[in-house]
Amino acid sequence: MGIFDTIKNAIFGSEAKADEAQPAPTTPAAPAPGADAAAPSTPAQGEVDVAAVLDAAAAKSGQTLNWRTSIVDLLKALGIDSSLSNRQELAKELGYSGDAHDSAALNVWLHKQVIAKLKANGGKVPADLT
Repeated sequence: MGIFDTIKNAIFGSEAKADEAQPAPTTPAAPAPGADAAAPSTPAQGEVDVAAVLDAAAAKSGQTLNWRTSIVDLLKALGIDSSLSNRQELAKELGYSGDAHDSAALNVWLHKQVIAKLKANGGKVPADLT
């Protein structure tokens, strides 16, 4: 599992665990006529409020964390290693093509990418973060 998957599971974890608890169907369901079988499904219970989850995680951490602007604080709020080497690995995973040793540029890019990918994966993200 990659670092982004760890982030995603920390935020969407309750839904992911609920999905895993459902028994697998014994016969495959036929797609609706005209439905694209390759189309991604949307969560039946709606989008996950990313800001609410991260606000709660930051409050629970007992630290003053500004996850809205800092990838380091976002990772800390979720209890994920925020070291430079881990952030460089996350950047590699997400396709960063800049200088991985320029931590300021790396951090800004990472934060934007993580927020965008959370939104793309069904997260409800405040407009000021996109």
